[in-house]
Amino acid sequence: MKYDSFNNKDDLKIVKASIEQMPILANLLELYAYDFSEYWKFDIGDDGFYGYEDLPLYWTDPNRYPFIIYVKNKIAGLVMVQKGSPISDDKEIWDIAEFFILKKYKKQGVGTEVAQQIWKKFKGCWQVRVLVENEIACAFWLQAITKFIGKTPEKTVRHIKKEDWSADWFIYKFEQ
Repeated sequence: MKYDSFNNKDDLKIVKASIEQMPILANLLELYAYDFSEYWKFDIGDDGFYGYEDLPLYWTDPNRYPFIIYVKNKIAGLVMVQKGSPISDDKEIWDIAEFFILKKYKKQGVGTEVAQQIWKKFKGCWQVRVLVENEIACAFWLQAITKFIGKTPEKTVRHIKKEDWSADWFIYKFEQ
């Protein structure tokens, strides 16, 4: 059965995750990694999990903020925010580190509303990184940011190479 359209902001809650809720985020990150593995060709671990080794930092690093998204009091996803760019030396920029909406809640305005509420909460300069080949995410983020700032955001393409992966990314930047 299709979920009712997301019309009421009161149905949406974005709750900062407590350390006791870390297992909930870990589980959601597994679903996120599974969805993302279509683009990101990483392997599942020998224990059957993808893992997210930086997760504990969200409770020890004062520049990281983990949130659980609820719609009508049901878990609907996560958003993880960090101050400082993982791809440049900019320590003052806000960055969407991870963003995941369960499929049941997609295409109903939930993601756009979550993004806008987060951007309103954390004022300043923002960047959103999107894997170029993830066309659905690229379209979503362009629409969400454009709606929020009222114009097309600045966009650059950057090839990022790390120890065990490399990829092309769109980097959207805008001022809140």
